[in-house]
Amino acid sequence: MLHSISWLESIPDLWLQIGIVVLVLGVVVLLAETIYRRVSANSELVRKVVHISTGNIILLAWWLKLPTWVGIWASVIAGAIALLSFYIPFLPGINSVGRKSLGTFFYAISIGILIAWFWPTQHYQYAAIGILVMTWGDGLAALIGQKFGQHTYEVWGIKKSWEGSLTMALTSYFVSSLILFGVQGNIWQTWLIPVAIALVATGLEAFSKLGIDNLTVPLGSAAIAFYLSQHLT
Repeated sequence: MLHSISWLESIPDLWLQIGIVVLVLGVVVLLAETIYRRVSANSELVRKVVHISTGNIILLAWWLKLPTWVGIWASVIAGAIALLSFYIPFLPGINSVGRKSLGTFFYAISIGILIAWFWPTQHYQYAAIGILVMTWGDGLAALIGQKFGQHTYEVWGIKKSWEGSLTMALTSYFVSSLILFGVQGNIWQTWLIPVAIALVATGLEAFSKLGIDNLTVPLGSAAIAFYLSQHLT
Protein backbone atom coordinates (compact mmCIF):
# COMPACT_ATOMS: atom_id res chain seq x y z
CA MET A 1 0.00 0.00 0.00
CA LEU A 2 2.77 2.40 0.93
CA HIS A 3 4.56 1.48 -2.30
CA SER A 4 1.44 2.34 -4.28
CA ILE A 5 1.08 5.70 -2.55
CA SER A 6 4.75 6.51 -3.21
CA TRP A 7 4.28 5.65 -6.88
CA LEU A 8 1.20 7.86 -7.16
CA GLU A 9 3.00 10.77 -5.53
CA SER A 10 5.80 10.51 -8.11
CA ILE A 11 3.46 10.95 -11.09
CA PRO A 12 3.38 14.78 -11.15
CA ASP A 13 7.18 15.05 -11.14
CA LEU A 14 7.46 12.41 -13.85
CA TRP A 15 5.03 14.16 -16.16
CA LEU A 16 6.78 17.46 -15.56
CA GLN A 17 10.05 15.84 -16.63
CA ILE A 18 8.44 14.33 -19.72
CA GLY A 19 6.91 17.72 -20.52
CA ILE A 20 10.34 19.37 -20.37
CA VAL A 21 11.81 16.84 -22.81
CA VAL A 22 8.84 17.13 -25.20
CA LEU A 23 9.06 20.92 -25.09
CA VAL A 24 12.77 20.87 -25.93
CA LEU A 25 12.24 18.44 -28.81
CA GLY A 26 9.38 20.59 -30.10
CA VAL A 27 11.60 23.65 -30.12
CA VAL A 28 14.29 21.71 -32.02
CA VAL A 29 11.84 20.59 -34.73
CA LEU A 30 10.35 24.09 -35.00
CA LEU A 31 13.82 25.62 -35.34
CA ALA A 32 14.78 23.09 -38.01
CA GLU A 33 11.65 23.72 -40.06
CA THR A 34 12.13 27.50 -39.76
CA ILE A 35 15.71 27.27 -41.01
CA TYR A 36 14.63 24.89 -43.78
CA ARG A 37 12.05 27.33 -45.12
CA ARG A 38 13.93 30.60 -44.62
CA VAL A 39 17.58 29.72 -45.23
CA SER A 40 17.94 26.89 -47.70
CA ALA A 41 15.85 23.83 -48.47
CA ASN A 42 19.03 21.87 -49.22
CA SER A 43 21.23 23.21 -46.46
CA GLU A 44 23.26 20.73 -44.43
CA LEU A 45 22.89 23.22 -41.62
CA VAL A 46 19.26 22.20 -41.17
CA ARG A 47 20.01 18.54 -40.60
CA LYS A 48 22.85 19.35 -38.23
CA VAL A 49 20.62 21.63 -36.13
CA VAL A 50 18.35 18.63 -35.57
CA HIS A 51 21.27 16.24 -35.24
CA ILE A 52 23.22 18.15 -32.60
CA SER A 53 20.29 19.64 -30.70
CA THR A 54 18.41 16.35 -30.43
CA GLY A 55 21.46 14.40 -29.33
CA ASN A 56 22.03 16.62 -26.33
CA ILE A 57 18.62 15.55 -24.99
CA ILE A 58 20.45 12.50 -23.61
CA LEU A 59 22.14 14.80 -21.07
CA LEU A 60 18.77 16.17 -20.02
CA ALA A 61 17.39 12.64 -19.67
CA TRP A 62 20.45 11.68 -17.60
CA TRP A 63 20.10 14.72 -15.36
CA LEU A 64 16.37 14.09 -14.81
CA LYS A 65 16.94 10.33 -14.42
CA LEU A 66 13.99 9.67 -16.71
CA PRO A 67 12.58 6.12 -16.44
CA THR A 68 13.74 3.62 -19.03
CA TRP A 69 10.27 3.23 -20.54
CA VAL A 70 10.04 6.96 -21.24
CA GLY A 71 13.26 6.93 -23.25
CA ILE A 72 12.28 3.83 -25.19
CA TRP A 73 8.83 5.10 -26.08
CA ALA A 74 10.22 8.52 -27.04
CA SER A 75 12.67 6.74 -29.33
CA VAL A 76 9.92 4.62 -30.93
CA ILE A 77 7.69 7.63 -31.53
CA ALA A 78 10.55 9.77 -32.89
CA GLY A 79 11.65 6.89 -35.13
CA ALA A 80 8.12 6.43 -36.48
CA ILE A 81 7.82 10.15 -37.23
CA ALA A 82 11.24 10.17 -38.95
CA LEU A 83 10.36 7.11 -41.04
CA LEU A 84 6.99 8.54 -42.02
CA SER A 85 8.61 11.85 -42.94
CA PHE A 86 11.12 9.97 -45.09
CA TYR A 87 8.31 8.64 -47.30
CA ILE A 88 5.85 11.53 -46.84
CA PRO A 89 7.99 14.65 -46.25
CA PHE A 90 5.62 16.55 -43.98
CA LEU A 91 8.66 17.59 -41.89
CA PRO A 92 11.26 18.06 -44.64
CA GLY A 93 13.68 19.80 -42.30
CA ILE A 94 14.49 16.67 -40.29
CA ASN A 95 15.51 14.68 -43.37
CA SER A 96 17.21 17.41 -45.42
CA VAL A 97 20.45 15.67 -46.22
CA GLY A 98 20.66 16.00 -50.00
CA ARG A 99 20.72 12.22 -50.55
CA LYS A 100 18.49 9.25 -49.80
CA SER A 101 19.09 8.54 -46.13
CA LEU A 102 17.38 6.90 -43.17
CA GLY A 103 19.85 8.56 -40.83
CA THR A 104 17.26 10.37 -38.72
CA PHE A 105 15.32 7.13 -38.23
CA PHE A 106 18.47 5.20 -37.25
CA TYR A 107 19.46 8.03 -34.94
CA ALA A 108 16.18 7.87 -33.03
CA ILE A 109 16.33 4.08 -32.76
CA SER A 110 19.92 4.13 -31.50
CA ILE A 111 18.87 6.35 -28.59
CA GLY A 112 16.16 3.88 -27.58
CA ILE A 113 18.53 0.91 -27.79
CA LEU A 114 21.18 2.61 -25.67
CA ILE A 115 18.65 3.67 -23.05
CA ALA A 116 17.24 0.12 -22.90
CA TRP A 117 20.80 -1.20 -22.60
CA PHE A 118 22.32 1.10 -19.99
CA TRP A 119 19.50 2.87 -18.13
CA PRO A 120 18.34 -0.13 -16.04
CA THR A 121 21.87 -0.62 -14.64
CA GLN A 122 22.38 3.13 -14.14
CA HIS A 123 25.36 3.17 -16.52
CA TYR A 124 24.07 6.39 -18.03
CA GLN A 125 27.53 7.52 -19.09
CA TYR A 126 27.85 4.87 -21.79
CA ALA A 127 24.56 5.78 -23.41
CA ALA A 128 25.65 9.42 -23.28
CA ILE A 129 29.01 8.59 -24.87
CA GLY A 130 27.36 6.67 -27.71
CA ILE A 131 24.87 9.41 -28.51
CA LEU A 132 27.15 12.42 -28.03
CA VAL A 133 29.99 10.93 -30.07
CA MET A 134 27.50 10.69 -32.93
CA THR A 135 25.90 14.03 -32.13
CA TRP A 136 29.03 16.15 -32.05
CA GLY A 137 31.49 13.96 -33.93
CA ASP A 138 29.42 13.26 -37.00
CA GLY A 139 27.77 16.68 -36.88
CA LEU A 140 31.02 18.63 -36.89
CA ALA A 141 32.72 16.18 -39.27
CA ALA A 142 30.04 16.78 -41.91
CA LEU A 143 30.20 20.57 -41.58
CA ILE A 144 34.02 20.73 -41.53
CA GLY A 145 34.30 18.18 -44.33
CA GLN A 146 31.92 20.10 -46.59
CA LYS A 147 33.57 23.45 -45.97
CA PHE A 148 37.25 22.54 -45.71
CA GLY A 149 37.52 18.99 -47.07
CA GLN A 150 40.13 18.96 -49.83
CA HIS A 151 41.39 15.39 -49.55
CA THR A 152 38.56 12.99 -50.31
CA TYR A 153 37.99 9.26 -50.33
CA GLU A 154 34.94 7.14 -51.10
CA VAL A 155 33.27 4.31 -49.17
CA TRP A 156 30.16 2.54 -50.53
CA GLY A 157 29.71 5.33 -53.05
CA ILE A 158 29.62 8.00 -50.32
CA LYS A 159 32.31 10.67 -50.55
CA LYS A 160 34.20 11.48 -47.37
CA SER A 161 37.13 13.75 -46.59
CA TRP A 162 40.17 13.14 -44.42
CA GLU A 163 39.57 16.54 -42.84
CA GLY A 164 36.07 15.46 -41.82
CA SER A 165 37.31 12.10 -40.51
CA LEU A 166 40.01 13.83 -38.46
CA THR A 167 37.34 16.09 -36.99
CA MET A 168 35.28 13.01 -36.15
CA ALA A 169 38.22 11.39 -34.35
CA LEU A 170 39.23 14.46 -32.36
CA THR A 171 35.67 15.32 -31.37
CA SER A 172 34.91 11.72 -30.36
CA TYR A 173 37.99 11.69 -28.16
CA PHE A 174 37.13 15.01 -26.54
CA VAL A 175 33.47 14.14 -25.88
CA SER A 176 34.12 10.67 -24.46
CA SER A 177 37.07 11.78 -22.28
CA LEU A 178 34.98 14.65 -20.89
CA ILE A 179 32.15 12.29 -19.89
CA LEU A 180 34.50 9.71 -18.40
CA PHE A 181 36.38 12.41 -16.51
CA GLY A 182 33.12 13.59 -14.99
CA VAL A 183 32.16 10.06 -13.91
CA GLN A 184 35.40 8.34 -12.92
CA GLY A 185 37.79 11.23 -12.39
CA ASN A 186 41.36 11.84 -13.52
CA ILE A 187 42.70 8.31 -13.91
CA TRP A 188 44.73 6.92 -16.79
CA GLN A 189 41.75 5.00 -18.21
CA THR A 190 39.90 8.29 -18.64
CA TRP A 191 42.40 9.37 -21.27
CA LEU A 192 43.24 6.02 -22.87
CA ILE A 193 39.78 4.52 -23.43
CA PRO A 194 38.63 7.51 -25.54
CA VAL A 195 41.45 6.73 -28.01
CA ALA A 196 39.79 3.39 -28.78
CA ILE A 197 36.36 5.04 -28.88
CA ALA A 198 37.60 7.65 -31.36
CA LEU A 199 39.15 5.03 -33.65
CA VAL A 200 36.03 2.83 -33.62
CA ALA A 201 33.66 5.76 -34.12
CA THR A 202 35.70 7.21 -36.99
CA GLY A 203 35.92 3.85 -38.73
CA LEU A 204 32.19 3.23 -38.42
CA GLU A 205 31.30 6.76 -39.51
CA ALA A 206 33.07 6.17 -42.84
CA PHE A 207 30.42 3.55 -43.72
CA SER A 208 27.39 5.81 -43.98
CA LYS A 209 25.29 4.25 -46.74
CA LEU A 210 21.62 5.18 -46.15
CA GLY A 211 22.70 6.85 -42.91
CA ILE A 212 23.50 3.53 -41.20
CA ASP A 213 26.33 5.25 -39.30
CA ASN A 214 23.66 6.91 -37.17
CA LEU A 215 23.05 3.45 -35.73
CA THR A 216 26.50 1.84 -35.83
CA VAL A 217 28.48 4.77 -34.42
CA PRO A 218 26.40 5.24 -31.22
CA LEU A 219 26.17 1.50 -30.54
CA GLY A 220 29.80 0.82 -31.40
CA SER A 221 31.10 3.75 -29.35
CA ALA A 222 29.01 2.83 -26.32
CA ALA A 223 29.94 -0.84 -26.57
CA ILE A 224 33.70 -0.25 -26.70
CA ALA A 225 33.46 2.33 -23.90
CA PHE A 226 31.54 -0.10 -21.70
CA TYR A 227 33.75 -3.08 -22.48
CA LEU A 228 37.05 -1.30 -21.86
CA SER A 229 35.78 0.46 -18.75
CA GLN A 230 34.69 -2.87 -17.27
CA HIS A 231 37.99 -4.58 -18.04
CA LEU A 232 40.50 -1.78 -17.45
CA THR A 233 39.12 -0.14 -14.32
